[in-house]
Amino acid sequence: MSMRTVKSYLALCRVSNLPTVWTNVLAGVVLSGAPFSLPHFITLTLSLSFFYSGGMCLNDILDAKTDMGKKPFRPIPSQKISINSAVLFTIALFTIALLLLVFVPHREAVYAGLLLLTFILIYDKFHKGHPLSVILMAACRSMVFVVASIAVAGTVGKLAAIAGALQFIYVLAISIVARYENKGGMGGYSFPVIPVMLACISLLDGVVMAVLISPAWLTAGITGTTLTMLGQKYIRGD
Repeated sequence: MSMRTVKSYLALCRVSNLPTVWTNVLAGVVLSGAPFSLPHFITLTLSLSFFYSGGMCLNDILDAKTDMGKKPFRPIPSQKISINSAVLFTIALFTIALLLLVFVPHREAVYAGLLLLTFILIYDKFHKGHPLSVILMAACRSMVFVVASIAVAGTVGKLAAIAGALQFIYVLAISIVARYENKGGMGGYSFPVIPVMLACISLLDGVVMAVLISPAWLTAGITGTTLTMLGQKYIRGD
């Protein structure tokens, strides 16, 4: 497989946004009330990264015809990746994501993962024609906290629920700004509004952990935001 093909798959997965998922998982684990375990955190980070990447791939598969006109640079409309290859890759990502949840302390996380997958499938299928689908997209982001907390604590911790709710509101705000920008309302901005807002998902995680647990956790949020913005220089994340 050539480096060009690898980069195309990375673009299909929007990997530059993955640090925001990592800090979501970190917040979900730290705020769950359960003792922190690095192996469990790594397992959950991999699982939820695969869920996110699978969702991005499926989004591009279902939007392939629309992207021919609006986003011809995307991997599928530019014919860097075929539809069939993208479908097989997406199935593999979702399968691995679910299987990894078998290895966390509380198997109820598998059911939470299935619910997350259901939200992803419904959102990707209907987001183009239903304005209120942004609520489902925000719910997908909040489910990262739900899955992570259930996986290590067996329940959704109160603090983890607060963090998930704040991200729900923030992702809704991103969606509203994105729709306004797409209509030309932000044409005068001299910086990429949406990529910056996406990167700041991690910063919000850091702030929440700093306020609720310890100021030291702000470092994780800053690191996640920095990694996301650096990744966006090489692979588009919006």
